[in-house]
Amino acid sequence: MSSQDLMTQRYGAPRPWRRTAGIATAVALALVGGLFLAWAAWSHATPAAQSELVGFTVTDQHEVVADVQVELSDEASDVQCVLRALAEDKVTVGEAVFTPGGSGRMSVPIRTEREATAVEKVGCTAEGQQRPR
Repeated sequence: MSSQDLMTQRYGAPRPWRRTAGIATAVALALVGGLFLAWAAWSHATPAAQSELVGFTVTDQHEVVADVQVELSDEASDVQCVLRALAEDKVTVGEAVFTPGGSGRMSVPIRTEREATAVEKVGCTAEGQQRPR
């Protein structure tokens, strides 16, 4: 007598529906997880507000002007964008938070503590969208 027969004799045979129910549950959970993943990827790939740093000009020791291209969707509301000015040692020396009036290219002045050598685009967010880090 095999060990499987001994197990069946001692504990009884597994019910036939249990395997089918387990597979169906696993498939349903995988489908729900896949749909959630697809929705999350799509929603993060198409934000209501996007921006790109085109360039910047250091005007003096206490100001830099950044040129930014902003694209807003029709649903975008309460949009805020953030730019940071960095010194040569990579320390933040200024920050500008601005609200774009619409899509397009704009120049944004950033007041600085000392001379900036770079500008970093933190990003733009709209209401209901995660804040940039």
